[in-house]
This record gives sequence, C-alpha cells and structure tokens, in this order.
Amino acid sequence: MSKVKVAGVGMIPFTKPGKSDDYHVMGEAAGRLALDDAGISYDDIGQVYVGYVYGDSTAGQAAVYGLGMSGVPIINVNNNCATGSSALFLARQAVESGMVDCALALGFEQMVPGALGATFTDRPSPMLKMFKEMSSIQGIDKNAPGAAQFFGGAGKEYAAEYGTKDETFAKISEKARKHAVNNPYAVFRDLLTIEEIMASPHIYGPLTRFQCCPPTCGAAAAVICSEDFAKKHGLNNAITIKGQAMTTDYPSTLEEHSMRKLIGYDMAEAAAQKVYEQAGVGPKDVQVVELHDCFTANELLTYEALGLTDPGTAEKFIWDGDNTYGGRVVTNPSGGLLSKGHPLGATGLAQCTELVWQLRGGAGNRQVDGVKHALQHNLGLGGACVVTMYSND
Repeated sequence: MSKVKVAGVGMIPFTKPGKSDDYHVMGEAAGRLALDDAGISYDDIGQVYVGYVYGDSTAGQAAVYGLGMSGVPIINVNNNCATGSSALFLARQAVESGMVDCALALGFEQMVPGALGATFTDRPSPMLKMFKEMSSIQGIDKNAPGAAQFFGGAGKEYAAEYGTKDETFAKISEKARKHAVNNPYAVFRDLLTIEEIMASPHIYGPLTRFQCCPPTCGAAAAVICSEDFAKKHGLNNAITIKGQAMTTDYPSTLEEHSMRKLIGYDMAEAAAQKVYEQAGVGPKDVQVVELHDCFTANELLTYEALGLTDPGTAEKFIWDGDNTYGGRVVTNPSGGLLSKGHPLGATGLAQCTELVWQLRGGAGNRQVDGVKHALQHNLGLGGACVVTMYSND
C-alpha cells in the first residue's frame, strides 16, 4: 500500500443561503484553489470524487468541467452529512490501492433557508427506521426540526445519566464563536455569551437556536496523492494521512434503545479505534481536532466517542477548558459547523482543509502550537462516519 498525502487544499468562504454563487461556480473555485495549492494542473488528476447532498445527478461533472475535460472518471457521492469525507475516503482509497497516483476530492452544497427536510415525499424515507426508533424512545415533537430531536434527545439522555447542566452545552457554542472570530471563511464571527446562547429560542432538549448549525452554502476540496507522486513533483507541503476508517450503523443503533446510539456514537467510537490502531497514534497524542458539531450535544458526546476524555467526564473537560487553546486539545479551531457553517457536501473537506493548514503552521490567528497530529470526525445519520488522522511527518 502506498503512503498517501494531502498535497493541496482549498475552500471558499461559507455563506448563508441566497448569498452564494451557484453550486458549479463554488465547486470549480474550491477545486482550482486546491490544485493551485498543490502546484499541479487538472491534467495530473487520475480520478475525481465529488460530494453533494442537494443536487441532480452529474452535478459533480458540471463543477469539475470548469477545471478541465480530460476524460477521467468523475464519481458523484452522497452520504448525508458525511458526504465530503466520504469523497475524501474514496480518493484516499484509490491512491492507496495504486489505481491512480493523484485524485481530487471535491465537495459543495447550495442550500436553502430553514431546517433540513425531505426532498422526495412520494417514497419511504431512508431514515424511516431511525424515526420509528426515536419515536419509541422519546416520541415525536411536530414543532421541532427532526435533526434537532435526534441530537437534542441524545444530549438530554446523556444529561439525565450524568447530571450535565444546560449551560455546559451552551459553553460549547460560546467556544465555537470565539474560535470563528479568527476564521474569515466562517458564517458567524460575532461573539456570544453563554447567557445570550441560553436566551435564544428553545429548540429541543438542551438545545437552543444558537446551539444548532445553520444551513450554509460553500465548497472545499483536497488533492490526494501517493508519496512517490509528491516526491516526483516536489510537493513539499504535503501532509500524511496516517489512518482513516469509515463505519456505518451497527445493530446497537436500533437495538439498544438509546438516543446516543441512534445518532452514531458507536459508529464514531469504532471508526476512531480503527484509526488509532492504523496510525499508531492515540487520542492523547493529538493536538487539534475538527469534529462534527452539528449541534452542541453532538460535540459533547463526540469528545467521549473519540476518547478525548473518559465516559461521563465531558462536562469537566469543557469547564476546565481542555477543549480549547491552552487546554489539552483544541477542538474545532475553525469554529466548527456551529459557527463556520455546514454546507453538507463540503463539510468533510473543509475540516480536512483546516487541519492541513494547522499541520503546515499556516492557520494564522487560529494556529495551534506544536501540531504534530490532527484528527477529523465527520458524521451523517442514516448512517456513515469517517474518522481521519493526519500528520506532518
């Protein structure tokens, strides 16, 4: 198996719906930035994987054709909120297997305002089993967005077991805003206090509006190549993918009648363990993490799923400041989904971009000191989870 490198990354500033370019313009821009960052041309790319959730078939081609029309395979990827990292996973797999020397992973999303909803209403939802399980555990609130009920319910379940304060969840959002102040790519860059976050409209469980990620438009991309390709082309800024794993749901998702299991805790835990074994690097060796904070509740749960802190200790981890600058590990220096935004198809590749910048020492005012290893976690209900370990060795 070939050692795999991230040779170039690129993303465009994320925006609110209605304020972005069309999807193909955003996608082309991000792809071009990644190619320029790597210092190669589109003609060097052997395969392309393009992720998006809301779009017609071959929307990937519509974006990529702006970079060139070289006849190479272009594969469109849709895996809910894990779409971007699924494209990354496939590009890495193609390079590692030796099928190609260099691949492009690209993700974009052109979203509409409001909570996520079904696109096709004339057929069963792929989430039908999950909704039935949620209903059996906590019922259905017709006035709350479905995603917020899943993740808010998981946070409520955790808090009931460990006595977690509502303010603890809000403090995660406060941290996200502090980090996003230094990110010119983020949608929300204004500071919020815990009091302001708590006072925003209640959504579900411990969640208020400012604890829920916004619908967002944007694009991001990464050039993935073999170590030999990087050496041949003098790509000295390339970052190593030390380990990567993708998981889908286990029987526990539906059989253990737990909201935490239902929203992917076991997927995340299993993927992380596989990556630590592959990389020979554990959670205590990681300096920076970009994780899937679609809601504050999920960030709290993911601390434990990834082994950043022991089960039941996330509240102390948060109030001790171990999740931010000056603490044990900086989580979501970009501002995360909560503040940077969450254009579904682009999120996983935006996380990759931030971590590559961190490992290069080029993250500006967001830079974490002494970064050697960086961890990425991207989750989609229905379900999929991709965890990736990067290193600058």
